[in-house]
Amino acid sequence: MMSLMALGFLGADDWDFATWAAEVSQRTNRSLAGRRVVMPDDGEPAVERFRLQAAQWGMVPTPDDATCTDDLLKAGEAPLDPSAPVGGLFDSRHADGVEAMDAAQAHMPVTAALLDELTRETDLHGARIAVCLILEPKTAVLLRLLKAAGAVVGVFCEPESTDQRVADQLRREGITVQADAGWTAEQAHQGALRLLDEIRPQIIIDDGASFARLAALERPELLDGLVGVSEETTSGVRAFQAMQDAGALTFPVIAVNDSILKTGFDNTHGTGETCVTTMQDILGAHAFEGARVTVVGYGPVGRGFALRVRALGARVSVCDTDPVTALQAVFDGFAATDIDEALPVADIVVSATGVRHTIALEHLQRMRQGAALAVIGGIANEIALDDIPDFRSETGCRIRDLAVPDGPVIRLLAEGDGVNYTAGGGNPIEIMDLSFAVQVSAVTHLWRTRGTLRPGLHRLDADADRRIAAAALSVRGFSVSHAVAENGYDWTMTRFAETERRSQTQEGQ
Repeated sequence: MMSLMALGFLGADDWDFATWAAEVSQRTNRSLAGRRVVMPDDGEPAVERFRLQAAQWGMVPTPDDATCTDDLLKAGEAPLDPSAPVGGLFDSRHADGVEAMDAAQAHMPVTAALLDELTRETDLHGARIAVCLILEPKTAVLLRLLKAAGAVVGVFCEPESTDQRVADQLRREGITVQADAGWTAEQAHQGALRLLDEIRPQIIIDDGASFARLAALERPELLDGLVGVSEETTSGVRAFQAMQDAGALTFPVIAVNDSILKTGFDNTHGTGETCVTTMQDILGAHAFEGARVTVVGYGPVGRGFALRVRALGARVSVCDTDPVTALQAVFDGFAATDIDEALPVADIVVSATGVRHTIALEHLQRMRQGAALAVIGGIANEIALDDIPDFRSETGCRIRDLAVPDGPVIRLLAEGDGVNYTAGGGNPIEIMDLSFAVQVSAVTHLWRTRGTLRPGLHRLDADADRRIAAAALSVRGFSVSHAVAENGYDWTMTRFAETERRSQTQEGQ
């Protein structure tokens, strides 16, 4: 097949990965990582640069021959084509609630198939499930599927994380919703309590351990009927671990976050990718090119972010308090340094720890004039904005100038909340398909073992991850390899015995 450049469809200047990736990600909320991208194989420098950046991002460059494309179409997952107009892609940002939810559901086959399979073994009819997650189209798909499986479902969400069109549509579909983008903090508090009182949950799907801790502290009488909690996030698992250490955890908690399909994909690829493209949407597609970027916290989220902004041309330094993690960053090719040394020279700073006051007031005072600051992932006050007397958060504000007391004026993104879900569409659809598949595994496990699972933190076994991963590979047109059925392994056969046997065989010939 003649290349797209030779046919005159794309010129050298059109192969701009930064602009293309930001537009496709923000428009569709589809994952770039793990997706095939068709590329001409003609050696043009601009094309090769695009190919390299796509691969560094986590995409799979694929020859632009018709046979390959047809095979992929048969597998149900068409590759992305940089030569096609981005304007022709579905724009989830401007769809109404039902359109956005339906579009997400069309690309979440793994969760749907797994829940269908698991509920043949574990009937969820009548199970009362309260969900406390970011309320947007992907979460709506999970709620729809649980309701269709027979569960009684309700959802709560903080106002800054509520997609109002989704909340309104879910109400129309008969799901209990306690969420409104216009609520004050006190109204949100009362809404959360109303959901606890209305649903009286037997299972809680939680984010940050917020809802379960609210129940424990303000509705303790409900804990007798609580079968267990499925926790989505690192910060939530950390909170439940603290409860367990204090002897206060009186119910089972499945640490969904500890699944490799959650942390290794949702955190690294989902949050890492969409935080980058949301920041591009705010600051400009080429904001990272040549910029000095400091990533505070090199867990899965920080690592996923750092790898992608480097692919866009950023000069990245990493700050982490754990020497092992800092060493990992160095072996990934990043300079590990102390935060006090990194901040004064950084153009862009992101916090990726999920720990309160990671960026303290003294850190803000050390930042350079005009530097941009964002939280990726995040919990409340990960940036110490509560130490700035005149700061008042504004829902929906994507960027503002922040005058730091006795310090510089910096550019604050998304009011210090998680930038990808407050100023963008959140983690990609396909990534949340994996995370929610882990959630339904946890929910059915809790329901199946109710009354027998001891209080405390639990993890799903590796078979649950393998089942989900196999399904995800299949829908993408990939497969695992096969092994020899019988390899003759014998634990008593050491290398010395192998050598002796080989020598005896040779002598007998």
